[in-house]
Amino acid sequence: MSGDHAGPVDAVDEAVDEAVDEAVDAAVVARLRAAGCVFAEDEAALLTGAARGPELAELVARRVAGEPLEQLLGWVAFCGLRVRQDPGVFVPRQRTALLVELAVARGRAGAVVVDLCCGSGAVGLAVAAGLPGARLTAADLDPAAVACARRNVEPAGGRVVAGDLFDALPADLRGRVDLLCVNAPYVPTAAIAGMPPEARDHEPPVALDGGPDGLDLHRRVAAGAAAWVAPGGRLLLETSDRQAAGTAAAVAAGGFAVEVVADDERGATVVVGTRPPG
Repeated sequence: MSGDHAGPVDAVDEAVDEAVDEAVDAAVVARLRAAGCVFAEDEAALLTGAARGPELAELVARRVAGEPLEQLLGWVAFCGLRVRQDPGVFVPRQRTALLVELAVARGRAGAVVVDLCCGSGAVGLAVAAGLPGARLTAADLDPAAVACARRNVEPAGGRVVAGDLFDALPADLRGRVDLLCVNAPYVPTAAIAGMPPEARDHEPPVALDGGPDGLDLHRRVAAGAAAWVAPGGRLLLETSDRQAAGTAAAVAAGGFAVEVVADDERGATVVVGTRPPG
């Protein structure tokens, strides 16, 4: 007899559960939208997919308070990859996909790739994924970024080193780097206070602050890159439209032939420097 009633009862229970879930989802969307999240529906779907009950409530509260979604989830979707993202580590922006696309288009199978100022290592991972047999080294100064990058890059066969720009790189890379990919900080110091709180308050200043005009790190990278990039190899340096002329001038002064590539739709600008062959 009990078996005769199991089907209808189960159906009712499932309908109730669905209604509850829909109500929870709608409440999360409403709360995120009220907090100013532009993509409230998408974010709600990710948060409700990651947790339910008190854990979900905590995640939503932290997101409303301004914590980056990617740090709450523990991962970021970047160039078709799911990359681990630890709290306090710079979150890769989707505009940086332009740098990855340019590197892959100008690279070759087995290329020696360096991801300088690597953060979580997302850029280097994406470039290496597009170039079979690529040999990847990622480097950063920040200990939290280095730890996060190691968990991402080393399982993929790359290596991660710690240190200040080129001081971090192993000597065996000198003059052999085919693709030097750099997303160094380029926010002018005075502009950091006006950044969204999820970046300003939850990403390390060392990953944001580019000095008075935002180009301190660009000048340092450009000045030292020629000693590491192979003849015919390339330096790819993300910048902004407003700062592109200054970045390009620094790269040219470093001995590279310069190309500036912009994607207005994504708000992305990359300076590509090619080291002359021979």
